[in-house]
Amino acid sequence: MAKFMEIGTADIPGQGTRLRLLQRNDEFSIKIAGKTGELMSTRLHGSEDALGELACRRITQRKKPRVLIGGLGMGFTLRAALDSLSKDAEAVVSELVPGVVEWNHGPLGSASDYPLNDPRTQVVLGDVGKVLKQEVGGFDAIMLDVDNGPEGLTRKENNGLYSDAGLATAQKALRPDGVLAVWSAGQDRNFSERLRRAGFQVEECTVRAHRGKGAKHCIWLAW
Repeated sequence: MAKFMEIGTADIPGQGTRLRLLQRNDEFSIKIAGKTGELMSTRLHGSEDALGELACRRITQRKKPRVLIGGLGMGFTLRAALDSLSKDAEAVVSELVPGVVEWNHGPLGSASDYPLNDPRTQVVLGDVGKVLKQEVGGFDAIMLDVDNGPEGLTRKENNGLYSDAGLATAQKALRPDGVLAVWSAGQDRNFSERLRRAGFQVEECTVRAHRGKGAKHCIWLAW
């Protein structure tokens, strides 16, 4: 079997570490430098697809829906959202790492059919938390796939997104009857309670990493 080869690296702003993009034939993997585990893989993206599908399913009847995706990753959530949204929609993607955007424009883009080339897509380089603060009442749906979920793995600052204050900010950024969808590698009862404490109704969905099989991930839908 062919081995993974490193084809790119990208610095994580302010962290003194970097991401590694690896390729084996038509399969791609992203890892944190110095760690063995994968952050994401083109082989296992069922839960990233589900994040986009579950969130956008709730707003399909809206005219000119506008959504925010926090974390581009490998583009699968963005692709799923675009496939679920109308032609007059707008999808704003906030990505902290410029190199990740470059990879999605380049060799990685073929895995998700180049969603960045869709005219409905707008890319914002920077922290999604800043976008949320600037966009009061700006979005019909917000999809957060930042780090490993409510407990940050690559960047401690990400924890603030999932704090009481962060959830209050996200709630203000939603339009009436908008939905917040949050991806996590695992369940977190404390986070479910935090969402309810912020005034959300909450549905906790268990999804598989690879369309019906593989690891169980969690997606919270909050409205």
